[in-house]
Amino acid sequence: MPERYANSTSFGMWRYMDAFGLDAHALPFWLGEGQTPLVPVEIGTKTFYFKCEHLNPSGSFKDRQSAVLMSLLRARNIDEVLEDSSGNAGASLAQYAAAAKVKSHIFIPSSSSGPKRQQIKYSGANVVLVDGPRANASSAVLEMHKESGISYASHAFLPFGLAAYATIAFEIFESLGRMPGLVFSPIGHGSLFLGLLRGFEAIEAYTGEERPGMIGVQAENCAPVYYAWHGLPKCAIEATIAEGAAVSKPVRAKEIRESLKPKKDTLIAVKEHDIARSHKSLTEHGIFVEPTAAMVWAASEELLRDKTKDVQDWVFILSGNGLKSIDKE
Repeated sequence: MPERYANSTSFGMWRYMDAFGLDAHALPFWLGEGQTPLVPVEIGTKTFYFKCEHLNPSGSFKDRQSAVLMSLLRARNIDEVLEDSSGNAGASLAQYAAAAKVKSHIFIPSSSSGPKRQQIKYSGANVVLVDGPRANASSAVLEMHKESGISYASHAFLPFGLAAYATIAFEIFESLGRMPGLVFSPIGHGSLFLGLLRGFEAIEAYTGEERPGMIGVQAENCAPVYYAWHGLPKCAIEATIAEGAAVSKPVRAKEIRESLKPKKDTLIAVKEHDIARSHKSLTEHGIFVEPTAAMVWAASEELLRDKTKDVQDWVFILSGNGLKSIDKE
């Protein structure tokens, strides 16, 4: 599948532009996103692979979607947008919008970490702080959209991100030269996880090689997809240090649940102290990511306790840079 879409004359994730389904006159908008390294790291007696999405231009995987979005906005002559975010999506969109000369209004919870807030501010966006839980920012941006008519460039609702995130799967397949065994990904709204899954499904359909098992990870304090998948009663939503995945009503939840194969894939919810411990552990191995990204390593520890598990080619998606949460202990 990567060979089908890859264009050697392009760069970064735009090598797969033919898979994006863009307007005919849309052009690549590239700030350096894509082709992030897949780094092998020896931990204990085993080698694991870390896909370094935290090394994208704004420091998160969201840059892949922002790049595609800016390509479409420019093609459609849209020069002002609204967005709501827990931090990373807003920071990414603000940075790309600034480069594309698009005015942006970013609604974020007032509790969002300082570095993310400053990143949005320095990009020249209009920052709108919203008190209360993450869902309040979503409600506020929708009201603004209704009142103003400004385009709502939602990273959660717009479909462009799925194809952009599928390129992560293409890159992993190319880097390894084969399908990985398991892929661990955080779930917030779920676009990253679903995009990865769709990417691997496309490769399987093209090559006949079986896709990897998909492990979706949420914080136990905010794990609506996990609880629904396992048929458990709805959980209370509480604050979590994994703020990037603190989404009480994930847009892609139903699609994810319907796409998982029970004997192949699973969802895991991790406790706060395990996220904090894994965050520290990864840093001690030279990998500095934010707590949301560290969730994937915390989830692996549950599976590693099963001695029957084959740990061949386990890949962890590192979603956000550690510098984004450096003001938090």
